Amino acid sequence: MSFKKSIAKYFDDEKGNAKGEALLEYFIAVLILINVLAIILESYKSIYTSYKSLFQLLELFTIIVFSIEYIIRIWVSDLIYPHLSPTKARLKYALSFMGIVDLASILPFYLPFIITLDLRIIRLLRLFRLLRVLKLNRNFKSLAVIRSVIIKTKNEILVSAILVFILLIIASTLMFYIENKAQPEAFENIGQALWWAVATLTTVGYGDIYPITGLGKIMSAFIALLGIGFVALPTGIISSAYIEEIRSQKKTEKCICPHCNKEIIE
Repeated sequence: MSFKKSIAKYFDDEKGNAKGEALLEYFIAVLILINVLAIILESYKSIYTSYKSLFQLLELFTIIVFSIEYIIRIWVSDLIYPHLSPTKARLKYALSFMGIVDLASILPFYLPFIITLDLRIIRLLRLFRLLRVLKLNRNFKSLAVIRSVIIKTKNEILVSAILVFILLIIASTLMFYIENKAQPEAFENIGQALWWAVATLTTVGYGDIYPITGLGKIMSAFIALLGIGFVALPTGIISSAYIEEIRSQKKTEKCICPHCNKEIIE
């Protein structure tokens, strides 16, 4: 087996089964989580000032690792997609969702060296480091299951989202006309009423905007009860689909019987 083929096994998300592949996946996953923690800690000025060099060293190490990973994935793309020409295979990876995430997680580091950017833009680009957390989708199979479930239930989720949106518009419009005269500052327009509707429908209820009229309170209680059902609807759809997907995968899992050397279904 050629060196390139042995390397490709580590980076084939569908068929990869090379020895030590799990170790590589855990290493990348831990590095991503450390980066997310670093981004949070950097927001504390005292911590960032005290450990600035450590943060910079971590960022440099991460960029080196992820850059090598990206280059290798580009290099072995022709083996992962053997039915395509080398150029098309590399384009397929580069333009795929995970390929774009891989590039976006390292690009902000290199851009200032390529073109001159305003300091504010550089700070904004640093936010793209958070995209590294999306790379976990590749390293944990359970996240891939969730993605599959969302794709399968996208129509149902879209319908429920549209229903929630319609309910928000109706609720905020009605509450605006009910409460506007009683408290014009709180319900000055439908936009402000929409904020109340979101807080009520999601049962968060921040309390900064609330009805004071009798009709408004009745309306608010009714909307809150509707919110329990409508806002929870997408969660129920995804949960049931997730359980079905797990069951389906368990049924189709195959293993080799050590006694008769035949495939059996678990």
